[in-house]
Amino acid sequence: MQERTLNQFSAKSEMEDCLLCHNAPCTKQCPHGLDPAKVIRSFRFENIKGAAESAKDTKICKACKEKSCIKACVRGKIDHPVDIPNLIGYVASLRKEETIKTIDLSIDFCGIPCDNPFFLSSSVVASNYEMVAKAFDMGWSGVAFKTIGVFVPEEVSPRFATIKKEGHSFIGFKNIEQISDHTLEENLDYLKRLKEDYPSKVIVASILGQSDEEWTYLAELMTQAGADIIECNFSCPHMTGEGLGSDVGQNPELVAKYTAATRKGTHLPILAKMTPNIGNMEIPAIAAMENGATGIAAINTIKSIMNVHLDDFNSEPQVDGKSCVGGYSGKTVKPIALRFINDMKQHPKLKDVPISGMGGIETWRDGAEFIALGCENLQITTSVMQYGYRIIDDLIDGLSSYLGEKGYKSVREMVGKALPKLVSAEALNRQSISYPKFDKGNCIGCGRCYLSCYDGGHQAIKMDEDKGKPKLLAKECVGCHLCAVVCPVGAISAGKRVAIKH
Repeated sequence: MQERTLNQFSAKSEMEDCLLCHNAPCTKQCPHGLDPAKVIRSFRFENIKGAAESAKDTKICKACKEKSCIKACVRGKIDHPVDIPNLIGYVASLRKEETIKTIDLSIDFCGIPCDNPFFLSSSVVASNYEMVAKAFDMGWSGVAFKTIGVFVPEEVSPRFATIKKEGHSFIGFKNIEQISDHTLEENLDYLKRLKEDYPSKVIVASILGQSDEEWTYLAELMTQAGADIIECNFSCPHMTGEGLGSDVGQNPELVAKYTAATRKGTHLPILAKMTPNIGNMEIPAIAAMENGATGIAAINTIKSIMNVHLDDFNSEPQVDGKSCVGGYSGKTVKPIALRFINDMKQHPKLKDVPISGMGGIETWRDGAEFIALGCENLQITTSVMQYGYRIIDDLIDGLSSYLGEKGYKSVREMVGKALPKLVSAEALNRQSISYPKFDKGNCIGCGRCYLSCYDGGHQAIKMDEDKGKPKLLAKECVGCHLCAVVCPVGAISAGKRVAIKH
């Protein structure tokens, strides 16, 4: 593969082609002992500083004649290998010479000290001793253990489905898995051993009862087992019995009743885990807080149906020719999660309530958005299911670098910074307009802006057929910026805001 210069778009394309292999062959085969897999992975998870630091030996990479990394690249078995040397060179060019202070990410949540804000959320990624111990060893600060009940559910096979985008990693994930498939005794043993072996890590015991007595009983057992926090699962959307999971979370009276029952069984902090399958999350959240909860966890998965096949009309996951409504998660639910977080933090009765945020967190930047909207703690599942516990390295490094670069001294200083910027629709400025600005030098003449504006906008762009470039028709433009969001090379940006002439 010949040497070429990558730009931000071609580098991103090469990076997205990387399969992020376990025990990556490119790194194993590097004759110079470099770790190209780590560079690409950090770049993929938006830890630019970490990626650039790892790529600082780029001269060795460029001078390498063997190109063993390219020969070893597993992607080559599909279509073509990743252009690793040139991708490493591009990442190295992003390195900044100034020293950025590393910020300690420790933060108290519900009165419990945490090494960093990143927890595993209650799911299969946190369902036994060995898994959680591995995650703790790798740097995760805490875990919301997979929901524990007094019964062991019968599960189905298969139980997962995904939505992909243009051949890349899945962006949406559906599951129809229920609570822990281990016995109550097994789960209590896991919790006890984890707390004994990892006393500084935070154990959140997620529980689900079927009556007042069960909620109280489970809370008592989790407290005795050494849990630091109790999380009430009021939100699983695909339990097989009525009056469980999201059936509770949609009913403020049941939320109040079962929160009070849980409080009866423990002195520990209690998180009420909210369902997004509701219009106003503030209502059940307030009910929980008024009946003994210490904080809120949000959001759980969204009720969904996925991938209806038009040959046999089965949807996914298909279980012996049938499927059911299941929980939707992944990167694409983040905007929905952030909306619910904002709604709660803007409410006068909830503005000071600790929130553990989740829903679509994949990179440190995703997590930082939740923090900016008021979350003090973050929970992650789907990204771990796709990429493994190893993402914690870039979550920690990326967030720490960002805080240092912006001059923050702690995570706490950033909590809620975005809330004043979110106002009601009535409060937005409707007396001015920002026309799009076209960078003709970077424009590649693809015409996507013209197509979108004409067929989906206000017919405010025409193509100069001679020059192959778009031209703005200012009198027709309403400043919606559809053209900017579809431009594949970022050649359209927001222009100066001016008053609307009536």
